[in-house]
Amino acid sequence: MSELVMSQPAVDPARASSLPLPEHEWRRRAAAHAARVEQWVRPVQERRLRGEAHPVEDFLFTYYSQRPARLLRWSPGAGAVLAAVDRDALPEGCDWEAVPGGFRLAAPPEGIARTAAWVVELLERTASRPAQFGCFGLHEWAMVHRQPAEQVRHASWPLRLGADGTSEVVESLPVRCSHFDAFRFFTPEARPLNQLQPTRATQAELEQGGCLHANMDLYKWAYKVFPYVDAELVADCFDLARRVRELDMRASPYDLRALGYEPVAIETAAGRAEYVVQQRAFAAEAATLRERLLAQALTVLEVGRAAQSGCAPQSG
Repeated sequence: MSELVMSQPAVDPARASSLPLPEHEWRRRAAAHAARVEQWVRPVQERRLRGEAHPVEDFLFTYYSQRPARLLRWSPGAGAVLAAVDRDALPEGCDWEAVPGGFRLAAPPEGIARTAAWVVELLERTASRPAQFGCFGLHEWAMVHRQPAEQVRHASWPLRLGADGTSEVVESLPVRCSHFDAFRFFTPEARPLNQLQPTRATQAELEQGGCLHANMDLYKWAYKVFPYVDAELVADCFDLARRVRELDMRASPYDLRALGYEPVAIETAAGRAEYVVQQRAFAAEAATLRERLLAQALTVLEVGRAAQSGCAPQSG
């Protein structure tokens, strides 16, 4: 694993203490996490049992690979020590090791350490460049541009402006998508219209903090390093992602008013202005989460290096 020279972000207050967490405290946190996440997980599971799909609320469990049940799991993250009488009392699904005062997560496996290193580099580079606010959510429009009706992703929902009206918007406004995982779903006709041609290889060079999808992806990077980042941070990133997804689809070409989503009409100047206001607010919120996630990913690397050298890292 290559060494990365990074500026150290502010310490996450939730992880600042070096003392073992008393059992009553970490059990309280685990229960609070489960109760918080249950409100998001239960409706998805119930819809699956009924064979139903929701274009907004199901997205984070279909586009991303994390299963709903795993989101319910709790962990204090790398380095934190849990006071407990015995190992059987600890949260399940984690590899624990005994240390003075209790138990902590064992050193991260090589795969997690590699992922954490990649996440550190991506987040550091994303935070280093100015956020951009001129895309207006056109990526969802470009995904259906000149596409046959039977191939439209959310074909159960009508296009507000119809197929021709949707394509006219894509062709009349500048398309400025910087996010590869959005761009890769553009139709062949829409791809040449984008001012950038993102690839997986250039992701770290183009990612910027104004992008809705980059900010939703904080959830992905958090759960990919879980349980070595704490469950509360994963849930905070999920909460942001679900609210960003709502704006994403309100600004999309789909008419979702039957589901209670009033459109943000980015085909108009007023709608674009409304979109940017919300986009800026999400970017500010994401910047804080990005800093927290960067700090915890750096802790994962520190714990891994300490384990390799045989030195015990400080808890916290």
